[in-house]
Amino acid sequence: MTRAARAAPPAPPTVRGRAGLRGENRGMSVDVPQPDPALLDHLRDDLRRASFTVAAVEDLLGPVAAGALHREEPVPALRATAASDEPVATLVRAFLLGCRVRRDALDRALPTLGSRGAHALGLVDASGAAPDDDVRALVDLRPYAASDGSGDVDWWVASDLGELATGTALRTDHVLGVGGASTTLAQVTVRSPRRRVLDLGTGCGVQALHATRHADAVVATDISRRALAFARFNAALAGVAQQVELREGSMLEPVAGERFDLVVSNPPFVITPRSADVPAYEYRDGGRAGDAIVRELVEGVGDVLEPGGVAQLLGNWEVRRGESWDERIGAWVDASGLDAWVVQRELQDPAQYAETWIRDGGTTPDRDRDAWAACYGAWLDDFASRDVEAVGFGIVTLRRPLDGAGRTLRRLEEVTGTVAQPLGPVIGAALDAHDWLSARSDADLADARLVVAPDVTEERYLTPGAVDPQVVLLRQGGGFGRTVQAGTALAGFVGVCDGELTVGQIVGALGALLEVGAEAVAADVLPSVRGLVTDGLLLPS
Repeated sequence: MTRAARAAPPAPPTVRGRAGLRGENRGMSVDVPQPDPALLDHLRDDLRRASFTVAAVEDLLGPVAAGALHREEPVPALRATAASDEPVATLVRAFLLGCRVRRDALDRALPTLGSRGAHALGLVDASGAAPDDDVRALVDLRPYAASDGSGDVDWWVASDLGELATGTALRTDHVLGVGGASTTLAQVTVRSPRRRVLDLGTGCGVQALHATRHADAVVATDISRRALAFARFNAALAGVAQQVELREGSMLEPVAGERFDLVVSNPPFVITPRSADVPAYEYRDGGRAGDAIVRELVEGVGDVLEPGGVAQLLGNWEVRRGESWDERIGAWVDASGLDAWVVQRELQDPAQYAETWIRDGGTTPDRDRDAWAACYGAWLDDFASRDVEAVGFGIVTLRRPLDGAGRTLRRLEEVTGTVAQPLGPVIGAALDAHDWLSARSDADLADARLVVAPDVTEERYLTPGAVDPQVVLLRQGGGFGRTVQAGTALAGFVGVCDGELTVGQIVGALGALLEVGAEAVAADVLPSVRGLVTDGLLLPS
């Protein structure tokens, strides 16, 4: 994957301590934005007036330039905005592309805040006070639009400028903005109403912003004080500062002894060699050897979950020689004692993995071949020292069983194809379906009525001249896009699931029709029926 799809914003858990930062600015670096409430009101109004939205930016750039910019190629976007004096063009050039713009142009783009107000917020610096003096952005400020399980969102998010804008490698305390990984986590998170949500490793605060829409209170933690400053600014800009409590500290230490209904984390999961040749970036490097930080989180997050509480995170795991991909993370979830559902979305060999993350930090062979070779060698040596043959990436959903109840869910699967986001409602529905089925024996299930989900279609494949199909496929149009091959009995069962007949009545009718008896049909189809209910292809009526 590209950096946009893989980079993770949280910072490494190497500094101890705890601090409540809401409403504070103690000892804060001057190279972060300052959330002055009155000035933020002006900024918000000006950004709206300028139509600084994802849709407007893409309209301005056009599909070619917008696509190139998503690939971190700025030249088409520079050409598309060069001749425009529209406010949105000025904002794109300043805050997305890192261009110097005239002070009077920024004043027109932000007429209420002005360049002076933007400077006071820590967003820009100016070479002088004259109208034609240059102004340059100090932060990346861009519109953010996404859909999660609660609906559509539309915010602006500030972070550090990337190397596309600066032309240099990232600083090691770089605060990452919205990338593919953070968007993925937001979309896969279950969004049912929650009392307390923990965003562990908040980075610039994206997951915390999403959580404010369905939680009474949100606690966001990070070890990086700079990251917390950006998160504080973004929460204030979104108008939700009073819902988010920011705390500084390592891993679960800032919330020790507390309980949450939902924990989300895009942890610093990148497997980084502990070598002088390899820089450690706070937003992605957890300061542990190998994949230990994900293991610690999987095994320990149950300590802060309420009974029935859910934890969802992204992560990497090593696949070592002689092991299948699910053995290592399977041992972690077993040690956790939690219900677990792991979906591996990608598998990279050590060379692919090293190339992805060396480039992510801004080192490329054409920019500095010696540094590239040193980093590359360090990564390969590190993997070889632990017999790592591949690295998996995926989504981990954990749930603490209710008091007195044992673990009932252990599902580790690989889904590498296209999925239909947001997956949060799908994952929530699958957990509910699992619980519904766990409470029902086959005899109880026989009394239930089922219906086919509206996104399910059936495909039949026949050889020319044949009456009966050779293959019947049930395809799920949404969610994970699953395809299930159905035998004669299962296809017949699903075909009459319209809520009128009970499962037992359908099984009995099929047994008579196929002349094999109800017991044989039940033994054949009921395990598959349970799987179809779990995956959402069949729904309780």
